[in-house]
Amino acid sequence: MRIAVVDGQGGGIGRHITEKLRRALPEDVEILALGTNAVATAGMLRAGANEGATGESAVVYNASRVDIIVGPIGILFPHAMLGEVTPRMAEALHDSPARKVLLPLTRQEVELVGLRKPEPLPHLVDELVARVRELVGGGPAGNT
Repeated sequence: MRIAVVDGQGGGIGRHITEKLRRALPEDVEILALGTNAVATAGMLRAGANEGATGESAVVYNASRVDIIVGPIGILFPHAMLGEVTPRMAEALHDSPARKVLLPLTRQEVELVGLRKPEPLPHLVDELVARVRELVGGGPAGNT
């Protein structure tokens, strides 16, 4: 099982997700850090990703080679993250056959309706990790 964690800018969200996934999932699950920039990739690698790659080519190449893609929902929007998500990146991530488990965080002019009240980022990450753990086959997550 290969999971891509995609993030940009400072990589803080991706780092947080990677740390939690690494603790919650079996050792044989491979976590691939895909950063829109080197700072984001380095943060995810320090957090426990097995491998990392940076930039448009890396995201486009690897999007269809993973089983699950996680990150903020903005990774599906061209020019998100202050322009770091290129149209090719957004298209490759969207079109990937991988399951997408995304956080409802966006700085775009996009509103997501139908969600319960806004949750703090740590709660959202815990929910994301629990869902990924279910998909990997580890059953419902307890403390992550």
